[in-house]
Amino acid sequence: MHQIIFTISNSTEIDKDPTSAKIESRFLSEALPFIQKFRGKTIVVKYGGAAMKSEVLQASVIADVVLLSCVGLRIVFVHGGGPEINQWLGRLNIQPNFLNGLRVTDASTMEIVSMVLVGKVNKHLVALINKAGATAVGLSGIDGRLLTARPSPNSSQLGFVGDIASVDPTILRPLVDNNHIPVIASVAADVTGQSYNINADTAAGELAAALGAEKLILLTDVAGILEDRNDPESLVKQIDIKGVKKMMEDGKIAGGMIPKVNCCLRSLAQGVRTTSIIDGRLKHSLLLEILTDGGAGTMITG
Repeated sequence: MHQIIFTISNSTEIDKDPTSAKIESRFLSEALPFIQKFRGKTIVVKYGGAAMKSEVLQASVIADVVLLSCVGLRIVFVHGGGPEINQWLGRLNIQPNFLNGLRVTDASTMEIVSMVLVGKVNKHLVALINKAGATAVGLSGIDGRLLTARPSPNSSQLGFVGDIASVDPTILRPLVDNNHIPVIASVAADVTGQSYNINADTAAGELAAALGAEKLILLTDVAGILEDRNDPESLVKQIDIKGVKKMMEDGKIAGGMIPKVNCCLRSLAQGVRTTSIIDGRLKHSLLLEILTDGGAGTMITG
């Protein structure tokens, strides 16, 4: 039998507070209706950003994923690994290049991307989840033709950066049916077998749609969608498709948030019930988003 230990808190202050046991018990009792609501439902989580760089935050995310799986949620875990790719490119004296936020991926860079994402990052995450008491299975989009890629429209500039042509979730169904956690690296191949680097947000969104997921959650390095980009206190806790489109038209959503919001909108249009852009810098942000009224970012509804 595995021993699983969780500390439900948002700060070291609470950890030291003698009332922390009461806070944790209150959290657990308030979580019950959410557990009942989401039990047996598929939740796709895209993992990246600060939560991937910090060992403390990484441990928090892994603990959350295992706890959610233990109480009956069907978790599908999708990851990128940009910082680690850059680290390995640096070791090999290959200079990373970006165009409009997308990695320019020539043949030698694509080889490193596959090695790092599929061979290193993926297996490291699988090992952490297994160690924490759940059963994870590591895959890439290539396995079982889970994701079939096609070149992006500007492939002449970006190289082997792909879009998703199709999704076949057949290989995932027996895994989630048996309470395993698929851990998916965002690498896919086209019909000729050529590998492509796929944006992990896009991969998570398309997988959520194909699986008929209840929820798509994107872990980010910001609080969520802000009414005023310069005011971190102006978090929009919940918004519908119409509202978020108006914010985009008004220029309130810009930069790196635009592709994340578009990813959420595509998922909602394809039947995903709700999507959330949450603050991956917060400890236990996944638990806060799924099992509390307050959440940990912005929820977008259909």
